Amino acid sequence: MIKDGKILVGKNSKKEIYLLPSMAQRHGLITGASGSGKTVTSKLLAEGFSDLGVPVFMADVKGDLGGCAVPGEMNENVSGRVKDLKLNDFEVKSYPVRFWDVFGVRGHSVRASISSIGPDILSIMLGLSEAQEGVLDIVFKIAEDEKLDIVNMADLRSLLQYVGDNRADYITKYGNITTQSVGVIQRSLLALENQGADKFFGEPELDIVDFIKTDASGKGFINILDAVELFKSPDLFTSFLLWLLNTLFNTLPEVGDLDKPRIVFFFDEAHLLFNGMPSYRLKRITQVVKLIRSKGIGLYFLSQNPTDIPDEIIGQLGNRVQHTLRAYTPAEQKVVKTAADAFRANPEFKTMDAILALGKGEALVSFQNEKGEPEIVEKVTILPPQSSMGTIDDITRNKIINSSELVGKYDEAIDNESAYEKISAQNEEKKAKAEELLRQKEEEKRLKEEEKKAKEEEKERLRQEKEAQVSY
Repeated sequence: MIKDGKILVGKNSKKEIYLLPSMAQRHGLITGASGSGKTVTSKLLAEGFSDLGVPVFMADVKGDLGGCAVPGEMNENVSGRVKDLKLNDFEVKSYPVRFWDVFGVRGHSVRASISSIGPDILSIMLGLSEAQEGVLDIVFKIAEDEKLDIVNMADLRSLLQYVGDNRADYITKYGNITTQSVGVIQRSLLALENQGADKFFGEPELDIVDFIKTDASGKGFINILDAVELFKSPDLFTSFLLWLLNTLFNTLPEVGDLDKPRIVFFFDEAHLLFNGMPSYRLKRITQVVKLIRSKGIGLYFLSQNPTDIPDEIIGQLGNRVQHTLRAYTPAEQKVVKTAADAFRANPEFKTMDAILALGKGEALVSFQNEKGEPEIVEKVTILPPQSSMGTIDDITRNKIINSSELVGKYDEAIDNESAYEKISAQNEEKKAKAEELLRQKEEEKRLKEEEKKAKEEEKERLRQEKEAQVSY
């Protein structure tokens, strides 16, 4: 809900808490136990950004974000909270939504060529070791040097086979290529394909600019990735989000600090982004998070507790919303203390006690002020979203998808000439040359045998003539 050009997020008996659009690029963190209200808070923020004309991206892992596209209902819970918070200007309404789906079923298809994904993120998808990632790096370098585009899985498979078969020709220039590593990568590709990733790899590629759109009234589109099925493959899910992050970073120009972000990304289940991530890769991600702010992009991470996020990342998150946590064990109490210590203390209450006592829909909030300083933490009741809290039916979803200006742009996959076709052509040419060489050798052998036979016949003829002369 927008008030005086700011996003009104929550209220208590003394004050209203706003997220300043000019500070939204400073990134954010929304944490809390399961069912504490993180999704509602992220949805509320998404609506606020949309009203400001800022597009939003959200991954819908539970299937309950589609309601952004239809007006909410003034049911007992919503009307009660509106009354308690004295929200005189509150109204239910819908927001402009675009649905996306890696599998192309419940939204516009999202595709990317394997070349654009790159070996780093692909290695995460495939679960490769550092040594195997090194071999994949070499394969990508060979593809680049020999102008072999890697668009889909068929391209990468054929390229791996090609490099493996000819590795003796490449080892001196590029480094060691073991058949064992090639085999592991091939097997990992098969496992990834079984997760449905073959639908993601291909063309036409997603134009990231299609995420950064407003509707005719100037509201930012809320781009919702249907991730219910995708989330069942955590490696693919997290790799997809990292690819989006890298694509935005590499595509958008530097703009510095803006009055409001160009786009805001919400990363749900953010702990999956960092689970088991080696230090060298975490360092790259940290660098992107630090620098992407200058591209006009705000990042908001959702997770159950703040310790899910590496310290290197959490230090970059200036806007924080903490819903309730549960602490039944010493380890859980330590997590709550960590969450409490991250806030600028409020002398009116103990932050750790407040976290444990929060009810549903309540949160501790600290956003950055005009100077970029964190405000004193406040205990507030979060506003209800203005759009529907529930799911939407398939008829409504399909109507929204089919009315989009993007209909037809990403619907059908295309298969232009790439590595598979070029390598296949090379293999066919080699096969044809080999067959021609074999034919020539067989012809030479036949001619030699005929020549030998002719000589033997001539020799036999001369012998017979000689014997005939002797008998006379």
